[in-house]
Amino acid sequence: QVQLVESGGGSVQVGGSLRLSCARSGAIAGRYCMAWFRQGTGKEREGVASFYTLNDGTTYNSTTYADSVKGRFTVSQDNAKNTLYLQMNALKPEDTARYYCAAKGGSCILFMYDYPHWGQGTQVTVSS
Repeated sequence: QVQLVESGGGSVQVGGSLRLSCARSGAIAGRYCMAWFRQGTGKEREGVASFYTLNDGTTYNSTTYADSVKGRFTVSQDNAKNTLYLQMNALKPEDTARYYCAAKGGSCILFMYDYPHWGQGTQVTVSS
């Protein structure tokens, strides 16, 4: 059974940085996608970034980003630690949300209903 645990959230001022981590336990067979979503108060959950892995011993991977975070956020994965990261730079007040890690087999698409595995989330608050 796949379990995901996020950490690294907190409060930061505008322009600051945070790095979120998502530790995964339980194996996912074959190709899989790990992703970050976020949900602000009163808003729908939206996709932020995804990381696609072939899981065949090669180093190939592919990333995608929401337009709102391109150039500011970077998603990465440490396969040895089964951990997904989200480096967030130049944070804005509109980035304030609860950030969730999610996982699915197969290809990546930032559509929340495609993901069967979710963490509990970590809160990010950006103040001016």
